[in-house]
Amino acid sequence: MPAPINPKYNCKLCPRLADFRHENQKQYPDFFNAPVPVWGDKNPKLIIVGLAPGLKGANKTGRAFTGDYAGDVLFQTLKKAGLSKGEYQSSIDDGLQLKGIMIVNAVRCVPPQNKPIGAEIAACRPFLLSAMAANSSAKTFLALGRIAHDSFLTTIEERRAAYEFAHGAVHKFGDGRVLIDSYHCSRYNINTKVLNEKMFENVVFAAAKIAGLLNE
Repeated sequence: MPAPINPKYNCKLCPRLADFRHENQKQYPDFFNAPVPVWGDKNPKLIIVGLAPGLKGANKTGRAFTGDYAGDVLFQTLKKAGLSKGEYQSSIDDGLQLKGIMIVNAVRCVPPQNKPIGAEIAACRPFLLSAMAANSSAKTFLALGRIAHDSFLTTIEERRAAYEFAHGAVHKFGDGRVLIDSYHCSRYNINTKVLNEKMFENVVFAAAKIAGLLNE
């Protein structure tokens, strides 16, 4: 039986992440503090694959990329592309809707120091596979960072060595799926100038065009 799209609220597949989650439940009792579910359009054409929830972002709000700097950058860009409806206000009840976009994190629970280990990425991969299978009409994927890129390739059983991660790279597969790479839109990457907003905007717009969400 395939895994469900989302882990259980009290998922214990990754002991380190479960322990960290329990610590946060004590320290931040008002936070969501659980595996963050997929979010977005129910009939997506483009799936954005992120890394993992931020401690005081999605782990707090319960919605992917909501409440932290990366979300500010992502949702600002989606709005500029006309791929969202409503105003993003860093809250799960802000009424924001995504148009043709679904967001799925490679790892659903917040990891210490924002760094999941290999076993945790592998343990969460069945949920990524299930989300992709349940939304099989989506043929275009945008990976935010190398971990998302690698997890996607392993999920579709492709060799990582054959598809090198690079910002703006477009990888095409025999089944019609397309993967576009981007550096993660984290505060760290922006502050260190690994990524800037224009670079990120260019990749998001390119992915949306490939998915048929934007006119040429």
